[in-house]
Amino acid sequence: MGVVNSGRGEKKRVRKNSPFKFMDHTVQAGERKVLEIEAAKLYTHSPLSIPVEIIHGKQAGPVLMVNAAIHGDELNGVEIVRQLIEKVDANKLKGTLIAVPIVNVFGFIHKSRYLPDRRDLNRCFPGTEKGSLASRIAHTFFTEVAEKANYIIDLHTGAIHRTNLPQIRACLDNEDTLRMAKAFGTPVIIDSAIRDGSLRSEAEKRGIPVLTYEAGEALRFEPIAINAGVIGVLRVMQELGMHRPSRKKVPESVTAKSTSWIRADSDGILRTMVTLGDRVNKGQVLAYISSPLGHEEITMLAPKDGIVIGQQTLPLVNEGDAVFHLAYFTEDNDAVGDTVETYIGQVIEHVEAKDEHITTGFIAVPGKSDNT
Repeated sequence: MGVVNSGRGEKKRVRKNSPFKFMDHTVQAGERKVLEIEAAKLYTHSPLSIPVEIIHGKQAGPVLMVNAAIHGDELNGVEIVRQLIEKVDANKLKGTLIAVPIVNVFGFIHKSRYLPDRRDLNRCFPGTEKGSLASRIAHTFFTEVAEKANYIIDLHTGAIHRTNLPQIRACLDNEDTLRMAKAFGTPVIIDSAIRDGSLRSEAEKRGIPVLTYEAGEALRFEPIAINAGVIGVLRVMQELGMHRPSRKKVPESVTAKSTSWIRADSDGILRTMVTLGDRVNKGQVLAYISSPLGHEEITMLAPKDGIVIGQQTLPLVNEGDAVFHLAYFTEDNDAVGDTVETYIGQVIEHVEAKDEHITTGFIAVPGKSDNT
């Protein structure tokens, strides 16, 4: 145990980190190590591995796992992890960061959400040693990696042709999870039911708090979603005492009391009138669905006041398709809308400060959709 000066004439004890045991490897305090976990083999018997980077801080602290691409086509999280590990200095870190950019390596290679057996990996946890391919991979990842963590941040996007406003989904009955969710700082937090077989479900059963971060669309890199994710993870690390606290105030988040998907009542061509982050009022037109010639047209209306937190991006719909995801709040709708607008503006400024170009059309500033 060392001694440092606190800057106020006081001497503060610093507890040095112990070596971190990971599978057959030992990572020393202040060390970074890139490892691979064999997940399965290809038909050629070539091994297919899950890449993992362990950043083991010099000082003692919690173990945080940040993982992405449990669904192989959800790419924003892969870039969030890459940027995150560039920002973390093992000499200044308190605790351990386990960074896993790609969990579903099969899906990632094939640009697919699923594994070759067509199973969703995020419905197969904790898995078994002798089950299906998905079950075996889930078992290996859960027992060898996830269970080593004290806290988990699971990075996701919307599915193909579906995009999400940056949001946190979590079980808020857990005080530690709620604290992490507020620290992450997305404008909207959803108290989300746990789905059996998900990483979040099984980790929570073992007392490991989990945040699910959702932002953007599959098979895309979207600067706003990525930057919001990197900033949010770093804020959580500060809250957990892994990083020195920032003087910047964390934006206030608003917890949705409920959400619902608005589905198409007809088949046809979709013309949306709102975009992600927009506040909508009961009875407001969300979109028009028309025949190719436009002679028949129906309107999609908001069932009540809310905020658009997800939507379909493909302008072709079948009857019953989920088109808009709305969140509803106990707070004043305009106040929530202002919170979302401020948040998006701040993230855009951060992207522009890094000289990155917003070319994906992922999100418009609320209230400024082009109605096309």
